[in-house]
Amino acid sequence: MANRIHQFYAVAFEENFSFRQIAPAFPEARTSALEMFVPVESDGGDGGLYFFPFGAIVTHDVPAEQRERIFSRLTQVLPKLTTRIIREDYSVLEDPSAPIGIFNGMLRVDKLTPQRAGIVALTVGQSAAMEYYERIVDSLFARTAQLVDRMASRGTVPYRVTPLHRFIGEAISSRTEVLAVLHLLDKPDAAWEDPAMDLIYDDLRDEFDLVDRYAALTSKLQSIQDSLVLVLDVARDRRLVLLEVIVVLLILLEVILSIGHFTL
Repeated sequence: MANRIHQFYAVAFEENFSFRQIAPAFPEARTSALEMFVPVESDGGDGGLYFFPFGAIVTHDVPAEQRERIFSRLTQVLPKLTTRIIREDYSVLEDPSAPIGIFNGMLRVDKLTPQRAGIVALTVGQSAAMEYYERIVDSLFARTAQLVDRMASRGTVPYRVTPLHRFIGEAISSRTEVLAVLHLLDKPDAAWEDPAMDLIYDDLRDEFDLVDRYAALTSKLQSIQDSLVLVLDVARDRRLVLLEVIVVLLILLEVILSIGHFTL
């Protein structure tokens, strides 16, 4: 068997996928709990299309023109699918004489079986999805830093807490969503059954730095949460002080009016 380079191309969307909703557009698909696989025939041989529930699509040896036709089928069942997406690609060298491992930024395998292709597709899809979450968390982190900097320079926060409550709700929602995708880092069942696939998965996870990236995400989210709790406490204390001042002024006004009444 001659050497062959396999191309994997990932696209991550903002929306998560419901296989039940997508299935009508791809009646030839094979669906499991963790993925939906659509076999695709191309000039270079048999390829495939992988749908993952965390909003990622990965194609294996599918030409660009054919990918666009596939994506158009997807928009038929998901017409409101976002146009803001993350793209990532990766190449795998199939060489019967090569040991399994990463060399010069490329995975080399002696044989790329369907199970091994599925693990590569999963990892590339995980990386694309992780980049999407990284952008969300980086944006939240920057906005939180602005609130903290303002509090540090002025010693207080604005009286209006409604925008702050909305931002906190957005941050909590994002944190919940990121934590809900913990299964992104779960090892596929196929990797437990084949030592070679286990090695492939570990090498790819290290290549895409998934574990450290996830740790950085959760660390930033915890920092955002702690900062927002502090800002919210300051905002509440300031409003309580204002409320107390108003109560004192009302009492003082009542006393003045009472004195004026007796004077009259």
